[in-house]
Amino acid sequence: MSIVVASIPSGHVYVRHLSPSAGSGGDTVVRLPDPPSGASPDSPWWPPRMLTTDWIAEHAADFDLMHIHFGFDALSPDHLRDVAAALRRHAKPLVLTVHDLRNPHHDAAATHDSQLDVLMASADAIVTLTPGAASVIRTRWGRDAIVLPHPHVVPDEWLGRPRPERDGFVVGLHAKSLRANMDPLPLVDALTAALPDMPGARLRVDAHTDVMTAGFPRHDIEFADHLNDLANHHLIELRVHDFFSDDELWNYLHDLDVSVLPYQFGTHSGWLEACHDLGTWVAAPDCGFYAEQRPCLTYAATGPERASSLVEAVRTAHTRWLAGEVAPRADLADRHTERTSLARSHTELYAEVLERRLACTS
Repeated sequence: MSIVVASIPSGHVYVRHLSPSAGSGGDTVVRLPDPPSGASPDSPWWPPRMLTTDWIAEHAADFDLMHIHFGFDALSPDHLRDVAAALRRHAKPLVLTVHDLRNPHHDAAATHDSQLDVLMASADAIVTLTPGAASVIRTRWGRDAIVLPHPHVVPDEWLGRPRPERDGFVVGLHAKSLRANMDPLPLVDALTAALPDMPGARLRVDAHTDVMTAGFPRHDIEFADHLNDLANHHLIELRVHDFFSDDELWNYLHDLDVSVLPYQFGTHSGWLEACHDLGTWVAAPDCGFYAEQRPCLTYAATGPERASSLVEAVRTAHTRWLAGEVAPRADLADRHTERTSLARSHTELYAEVLERRLACTS
């Protein structure tokens, strides 16, 4: 018998890959499709309509439980309390996967903390990705979280694609749309100063059109002028573009030897997971639990050693590249086995919370 989950969201790659790979056997979990929000063509599930009391009341007969991953960034704690109360009224368990202990899009931690306070207290079960995150959850909220790894991100055809052969060593830093946890310019400057001492090394910096172009709401003139100046002096290879499609992103990461995550705070990373799928080194900050998630090189997220420690991490990757070493890379068969295990673990978890809820209401 199927378990029907109102998954928020359903279309995100992380959630899609909680189901078994095609041909791996049946899955008793059915995730409802995301109701289109109409607000964002780039992310049709956001803001999620499922996270409303009206949707829950209207569709209570259509699902067995709700599982929240992402999408509550803009919702007040009171709104989330109302959602949790609506689920209780209709005897629908709530499962929460904690991807972020600190929201990378929020300048301050207070809003996300207050949202997590509500969700942690309301959830019938909690999942997270690393033991370190589970330890924080236990300390801060007194809840035990089940630790389940992040599934693969890139599709099979990319997982098995050979690494490109080339003479150079490419360091990539993608500033995206300069979200709140990013401070890339000191890192860019440190790398431009250090890479000439690394034979064959070059720095590619990517940024989205919205921060590089005058007249766009997120335009940052200081950031744009600085990168353009470095590019004009041939110190960086600058690429300005809109959001990558999935295949464009996989191709970009596949062509890098090391990808720098220019974050000052954060918890886990799908970007790191994609690099592991593709065999690209990651230089990740020592905040959060990136190093527990997948093998990576680390540097100081904040403080006076931030830039110099990044240079040392990149230098380590370069030394290994000169020696012919390759970054740890996910194995296609292992990723399929992991995905089957994740599907089974989620099915068992859903069955358990439903059984507990039934016992409480009978």
